[in-house]
Amino acid sequence: MASGVFDDALVRHLFSTDELRAIFNEKSRVQKWYDFEAALALEQAGMGIIPKAAADEIAANAKVEKVDIEAIGAGIRQIKHPLIPALKAVQKLCKGDTGEYIHFGPTTQDILDTAVVLQIRDAHQIYLRDMKAIGHALVKLCQKYRLTPMAGRSHGVQALPITFGHKAAVWLSEMGRNYERLRQLEERFFVGGMVGAVGTQASYGERAKELEQRVMKRLGLGVADINWQPARDRFAEYVSVLGILSGTLGKIANEIVNLEHTEIGEVFEPFSEGKVGSSTMPHKRNPSTCEAVVGVSRAIRYNVALMLDCMIIEHERDGSSWRGDWKAIPESCLMIGAMLSSMKYVLEGLHIDEKKMRSNLDLLGGFLLSERVMFELSDKVGKQTAHDLVYEASMHGIENGVSFEKALMENAQVRNALSVDDLRKVLDPTTYIGRAPEIVDEVVAAARKGWLH
Repeated sequence: MASGVFDDALVRHLFSTDELRAIFNEKSRVQKWYDFEAALALEQAGMGIIPKAAADEIAANAKVEKVDIEAIGAGIRQIKHPLIPALKAVQKLCKGDTGEYIHFGPTTQDILDTAVVLQIRDAHQIYLRDMKAIGHALVKLCQKYRLTPMAGRSHGVQALPITFGHKAAVWLSEMGRNYERLRQLEERFFVGGMVGAVGTQASYGERAKELEQRVMKRLGLGVADINWQPARDRFAEYVSVLGILSGTLGKIANEIVNLEHTEIGEVFEPFSEGKVGSSTMPHKRNPSTCEAVVGVSRAIRYNVALMLDCMIIEHERDGSSWRGDWKAIPESCLMIGAMLSSMKYVLEGLHIDEKKMRSNLDLLGGFLLSERVMFELSDKVGKQTAHDLVYEASMHGIENGVSFEKALMENAQVRNALSVDDLRKVLDPTTYIGRAPEIVDEVVAAARKGWLH
């Protein structure tokens, strides 16, 4: 029986995916512990530190399918230690006294920290894959709608025309920066811990450095410059970048929710056959996937704060801080995986209502083009005077229900500066999108040359 959102059969699809749960479950975690122990034993045998027969026996039995996870959990609860029962389970499987050589030198945190890095490394590839898929979906939206005009909004109200392709290009550019952030931290983050109880490597013997290099090479990790048990910035950085990525995904999802409002009705998340929006209102098509993404993005941000708190360590090791990682890291990794999967689905199937976008451009009766009119007038009456004239006409028209064109033409200075035909051309919102299409092309080209090549 599941007791949390990540494993609950009813809601787990909103907070995690099958792929990520397979990485961050207890079997995977224990196997990563055993991967470290096997690599250590094999390399110690290769250096003549322990018998080869012992290393072979340890490596052969360091398999999670050979042990009882529930029994290991019971042992952890009994002796209050997170690793020893897992070690004893392998030791019992080894022939003779060969199991005595398991865990020959490391401290518990060497194993547990490195195992988390190995888990994240598996998840990391999934994130990069899904981010690229989202990037390609955004490229398609950018190109298809590079010329599609819509109302740009600031402070929640219509401001000036943009194109939907331009909006999608903003999302594409931001996703690209998140992709770069994840790639840039790889060298810093994907390193193992093999330092002993207080970071001096005393328990590994005189050839500790060589042994560390060999073990990390076998595990496919880099070698840290110094003990990072009391320096948790690596984990904090990784979760912080996931937090930034969740902010981007949450922002995109929230924008889709807003644009799907009945009163706007410009963009809609995919609607599949049989999807129900309400138990009492059959007509509703709720943006439920995007709403879930927004909600999950908020949860990750609190884990970022927890990881920053966990950076405060007492002395060389601090179990109270360390245990905070156990909650925040897997939760964040699971949630970002669900968000990426959901937004890939949404953006690949996003529905755009171009007609509604066009009609919404006319909702203000021309006032959307006040900036353009002001600059047209400024050549003839001066910029500040033009601003005052347009402002007065705008306030008069809005307050009295008069169209922008009529309000402007009621002013003699405006009539002397602009003809009715000239003004109507200026008030066409589809011709005032600036460099939006060119900007879209530039962003798409940069993405294809860079992170999406």
